[in-house]
Amino acid sequence: MEKKTTSESHTILTELVLPNDTNMINNLMGGKLMYLMDVIGAVTAQKHTGRLCVTASVDNVSFKKTIPLGSIVTLEARVTRAFNTSLEVFIEVYAENIPNRIGKYKANEAFATFVAVDDMGTPVQIPAVEPETIKDKQMYESALQRRKLRLLFSGKKGEEKKTELNSFITKL
Repeated sequence: MEKKTTSESHTILTELVLPNDTNMINNLMGGKLMYLMDVIGAVTAQKHTGRLCVTASVDNVSFKKTIPLGSIVTLEARVTRAFNTSLEVFIEVYAENIPNRIGKYKANEAFATFVAVDDMGTPVQIPAVEPETIKDKQMYESALQRRKLRLLFSGKKGEEKKTELNSFITKL
């Protein structure tokens, strides 16, 4: 299976924040933002794998800055690393409010993990990733650590790994 470059999976999604997308204080609802992040993540994963992809996990979605009604939300995503059947996607969220002259700012970011599946929902092999830029290479290298942490936190690494997790946490 041939490798694919990070730019081949790069995806951009732009939305306008409308009244139906907001909470009681006229900011984009967190659930709506997570929905958009899941959509762009799945599209990005499918572009890389050429397969249906399902969400396996999302790391730490914290809402850093509000996105008010009338703002333009731009999400950018790319595959950072592919494993056997799963891949990590990095998603960045930017907002700008043109009528109010609020320039583009970063509102959120998260890593999501997707699994490529066949028509029966069985995980399938996927192509490796070829990082291109310095940032891509850094993300690629650090993806292995993030994956290990995800597996430890999910309990998929077993009891013997709790010592490793505790050791990591103590160092923080």
